[in-house]
Amino acid sequence: MHAEFLLVNNNNSRTKFALANGRTLDDSTHRVIDTKGLNPTAIAATLDGWTFDKIVLASVVPDAAEILRDSLGRSHPMVEVSHHIELGIAVDFPDPGTVGADRLANAAAVTAFHSAPAIVVDFGTAVTFDIVADGDTPAYVGGVIAPGLDVMRDYLHQRTALLPRIDLREPPAAIGKSTVDAMLSGAVHGYRGLVREILAQVREEMNAKTSPKIIATGGYADLIAAGLPEIDLVDPLLTLRGLAAIGTLNTF
Repeated sequence: MHAEFLLVNNNNSRTKFALANGRTLDDSTHRVIDTKGLNPTAIAATLDGWTFDKIVLASVVPDAAEILRDSLGRSHPMVEVSHHIELGIAVDFPDPGTVGADRLANAAAVTAFHSAPAIVVDFGTAVTFDIVADGDTPAYVGGVIAPGLDVMRDYLHQRTALLPRIDLREPPAAIGKSTVDAMLSGAVHGYRGLVREILAQVREEMNAKTSPKIIATGGYADLIAAGLPEIDLVDPLLTLRGLAAIGTLNTF
């Protein structure tokens, strides 16, 4: 299979690959590697059968980014997402070099496929809230970072003698009738409370003339958004769509 762009979203837990032609992402082709297992052999096996002309990389793991550059960037032109390249959005932030590439890609996806003002909630190793303000030029203006749901769950297991490591899912009730159900209730309902309160504070501070659209992405977006009517849309591929949009805006 051939495409114009190979899109690579490298985060702390997983590295996702997808193909795109222009801004159009092939939803059926994305592939995933655990970031801790990232190496040239695994990359080559994952991309077997794919050919592409250019690469767009967003990485928040410096060591993994170096592996990806060595494995892919030597044979194909590559653009790495940062505030130094064209994003289709302004970056109104005191130290733009500290904004994660995945967060910039999410903001780029908002302007390319949705509209500002908007808040992107990305449920990854950390949960991030990224704010895109409207105006003559939409702008990324900052956000919020909180511990991810996996981090909270694993910490509870690791720091106690008897609490198990649970598989996260919708709890059967708010009042747990077993240890696992009680932990599920605390994790899922408690996390929804965290997200709801942060969204309320952010929306109040934005004071936007138009109510911001709230878009969720990341591994637990479906689970958490199911109990949060505040979230307007779940798009698990939002970051990859942002990478495709960025690819069309830059010269390789």
